[in-house]
Amino acid sequence: MYTYIQNVHEHIGEEITIRGWLYNRTDKGKLRFLLVRDGTGTIQAVVFKGNVDPEVFEAVDQTTQESSLTVTGTVKEDSRAPGGYEMDVSHCEIGQIAGEYPITPKDHGTAFLMENRHLWLRSSRQHAILRIRHEIIRAVRDFYDNNGFTLVDTPILTPAACEGTTTLFEIDYFGEKAYLSQSGQLYNEAACMSVGKTYCFGPTFRAEKSKTRRHLMEFSKVEPEVAWANLDDIMKLAEDFVSYVVQRVLEERKEELERIERDTTPLEKIEPPFPRISYSEAFVLLETEGTDTPRGSDFGAADETILSCSFDKPVIVHRYPRDIKAFYMQPDPEDSGSALCMDMLAPEGYGEIIGGSQRIHDVDLLLERIREHKLPVDAFKWYLDLRKYGTVPHSGFGMGIERVVSWICSLDHVRETIPFPRMLYRMYP
Repeated sequence: MYTYIQNVHEHIGEEITIRGWLYNRTDKGKLRFLLVRDGTGTIQAVVFKGNVDPEVFEAVDQTTQESSLTVTGTVKEDSRAPGGYEMDVSHCEIGQIAGEYPITPKDHGTAFLMENRHLWLRSSRQHAILRIRHEIIRAVRDFYDNNGFTLVDTPILTPAACEGTTTLFEIDYFGEKAYLSQSGQLYNEAACMSVGKTYCFGPTFRAEKSKTRRHLMEFSKVEPEVAWANLDDIMKLAEDFVSYVVQRVLEERKEELERIERDTTPLEKIEPPFPRISYSEAFVLLETEGTDTPRGSDFGAADETILSCSFDKPVIVHRYPRDIKAFYMQPDPEDSGSALCMDMLAPEGYGEIIGGSQRIHDVDLLLERIREHKLPVDAFKWYLDLRKYGTVPHSGFGMGIERVVSWICSLDHVRETIPFPRMLYRMYP
């Protein structure tokens, strides 16, 4: 039987066997200190020359960084050791002696690290980020699964745009034009008319020629959609959702947050209610800070940074001008020039993490908006059908996983939030 390092505390005084990779080795006389990782943790394995066969000790001396090995030994507590436990080694079997490892303790440039992303993932920091990302995704699923939502998978190949035609990846679909999905929202609207509360969760694609620290060409998005819900309902849902995810990570991933040296004080404040301001109120704040963005335009990255640094919790900005938003957003009945929509901006300068709206549920108004946006009516025939057969008000939003990982981990760039990022002019490895 093999033991995972995360479980060694259950075997103090016992002999166990672990399998992993050599993270580091220190030699002192007749002692070899092996820092071994197995994906669940790291432990120091101490090899004393007198305790192992001569050929074993000689083999240990040949090991290099990232060599694979199987180590048998007795577990003991030691506060000085990484993780608080240590192994006195009785046997060590080498799986493979790794070649000269390209990533060393010295500083490497970003381009070099991205070129070696398949190996960079093994570093302590990247390992911690992957574990935090995993916890965020678990929390997302648990929140919706435990609150009466039904997961519905939406297609990745679509015949029409959801967010606009300028950022679509076009492909040939047996002689017809098709596109990689920008969002599962439209299909999710159909699903919510079946199950009431639904969510989809998967990869989405944007052919956006942007090189900012917040953009990827491929990313993961979770999108809830709720029948009978209005804008206020989904703003409340978004507050509860984001608070749950943050508190879950704080509770379950303390070790990983410490490893990446994340100051968790700002995250501990993330609980409802969140501040809410209208688009007009947001612009008053931006203008006092000297923004160059004209009123009536969407916020740029600098504007989002200003707004999100003005609050110590996520801020919800609602009721943007209708003309700068998507065709499917319900107009505000009290101001036809505004849409019943909202964005949530993460604090500490991280900007938008959620975008959502109340959807148009009147078939004639929706048809008018499709034509205004010069979209192909035939491609949206099924979407219009949803408004012909028992239409009801409904609302939803989308949250990008990578932007949330970036914020919770306090990362400088979104490229570290996903195992293999797809960015402008980078698709390797």
